[in-house]
Amino acid sequence: MITNLLVANRGEIARRIFRTCRELGIATTAVYADPDADAPHVREADTAVRLPGGAPADTYLNGARIVEAALAAGADAVHPGYGFLSEDAGFARAVRAAGLRWVGPQPEAIEAMGSKTAAKRLLAAAGVPVLDALDAPTEADLPLLVKAAAGGGGRGMRVVRTLTELPAALAAARAEAAGAFGSDEVFCERYLPAGRHVEVQLLADAHGTVWAVGDRDCSLQRRHQKVVEEAPAPGLGPAVRAALHEAAVTAAEAIGYTGAGTAEFLLTADGRCWFLEMNTRLQVEHPVTEAVTGLDLVALQLAVAEGRPLPGPAAPPPAGHAIEARLYAEDPAHDWRPATGTLHRLELTVDHQEFTGRGVRLDSGVGGGTEITPHYDAMLAKVIAWAPTREAAARRLADALARARIHGPATDRELLVGALRHPAFLAGRLHTGFLAEHADALTAPPDARRTARAALAAALADAAGRRTALPSGWRNLPSQPQLKRYRTDDGAELEVRYRLTRTGLRAEGHPGVGLVEAAPGLVVLCEDGLRRAYRVARYGDRVHVDSPLGATALTALPRFPEARVRTDPGALLAPMPGTVVRVTAAVGDAVTAGRPLLVLEAMKMEHRITAPADGILVELRAVPGEQVETGAVLAVVKSPEEV
Repeated sequence: MITNLLVANRGEIARRIFRTCRELGIATTAVYADPDADAPHVREADTAVRLPGGAPADTYLNGARIVEAALAAGADAVHPGYGFLSEDAGFARAVRAAGLRWVGPQPEAIEAMGSKTAAKRLLAAAGVPVLDALDAPTEADLPLLVKAAAGGGGRGMRVVRTLTELPAALAAARAEAAGAFGSDEVFCERYLPAGRHVEVQLLADAHGTVWAVGDRDCSLQRRHQKVVEEAPAPGLGPAVRAALHEAAVTAAEAIGYTGAGTAEFLLTADGRCWFLEMNTRLQVEHPVTEAVTGLDLVALQLAVAEGRPLPGPAAPPPAGHAIEARLYAEDPAHDWRPATGTLHRLELTVDHQEFTGRGVRLDSGVGGGTEITPHYDAMLAKVIAWAPTREAAARRLADALARARIHGPATDRELLVGALRHPAFLAGRLHTGFLAEHADALTAPPDARRTARAALAAALADAAGRRTALPSGWRNLPSQPQLKRYRTDDGAELEVRYRLTRTGLRAEGHPGVGLVEAAPGLVVLCEDGLRRAYRVARYGDRVHVDSPLGATALTALPRFPEARVRTDPGALLAPMPGTVVRVTAAVGDAVTAGRPLLVLEAMKMEHRITAPADGILVELRAVPGEQVETGAVLAVVKSPEEV
């Protein structure tokens, strides 16, 4: 029996596992790096052990330290969660060698599936259809996908559309894979841009039972990483579904698998399925499977680790439909640029308490006051909705996200809502290029009227906070309107000019808008007979306005513009805090617009910094391994005439 479980992870998945432990009466132990000292998962654990340092290599990827932490805390089992060391056979062996129980598959199974190339060969021999690794790609094989043989999460992957791009893509993928997974092995396979990413949840015990616990569609992706997942996978015919489940079970049986795992497939338009890889751990998207089956997959993982059999010969069939959306701290409109800073508020209405219940579920690793840093993955939370039908689940999830109050760094919330309401999504026309295909619609700037009304509400809320009442005692002369200035996150500046007179609100640019109520946190405006409430929250100079028209983030500006620090017109500024991982140009190089000059890593993703125009690279301040802050000058490019 497991009595004290250490979770060798952080954030959302650590909290998720702790919830099951509390249900089962199992004591919990957390580990934490220094940046996570005040994180929710640390506060929720019965015991927490510090892993000194901030870099993942020194903390969550340091298996020896984690084993020491488990022994010091009196834990008798270790759950790896997902990511970090969850698919490290050496770590699994170290846990077992220390006399601790490993909540996961046997190390040999992890090893067998750890290399995608080796896994493809093994499963091809077992009769599972695979996309062959291409040793010498030709024009006929294009387009190609370069993939890291180890790891996952979209890292070490590059799409190649011409053979001339291949050498650079291989080099970049190798470098990223080596830094992320400790192995620079990569391979090529055919890239099928219109394919669907479909996977089968597996659960196997040590008594010979293997469950195919339904399937999921994970086709909505950015940078080869999942954004929206759902169960069951829509639009699969009985024959295709049966083939997927059979192939997944065959893969598990081929290696004598035990525990939870996922077989991932690429499904083409003609109904053929190709094995991609097997993840020997619990998946991020496991909640949608729990929602449609009523199972607690973590509880079943623990039961299997204790040697108990699965409760029956087959998993329960799915009921209804569930969709999960990943809330990331990043800006889709600016190439998914990571966002950091303080998350002041994350409020979302859930309508059930049990995590296997049905309705809206929130799995979050953060809360109000959490500092979002560049050290870890950008995911803030997962929001999951269940309903009797797919359409109802999409509507419920979109509404929950739209009504959420998320105050802090930029997120992908607007894109998620737009995708869930998009006609192509609702029609089930899914493929891995969906977000790229509909990017213009999903990342369009907000309606100008919405932004203007939000700025007006922010100004009135600010005034209400400075006065005892509105509009009594607040009568401005016609020649002296109130003035407030704001800047949107896209850099646009707004001026709000208004008067509150005996006859009501008069705001320039807002004809027909009347003031019903004004308080520091709530402004109610009436426009053409339509009343709308604007909820306003201010954190320093940042203002967040939530209304039925949508959420708007603004920065309050001084009444009069301040002088700005001038930078060289050709300067390339760091768009985010991060680490310089590679420099791909040298001072004196003639560069063309769009050429990558260096690569920054932030939130486990690489971001290319490219030349803004044709010219000469005259200054390069970036050094590999250096930490840079937002706005730091990385390089300067000038035209030949200026040099």
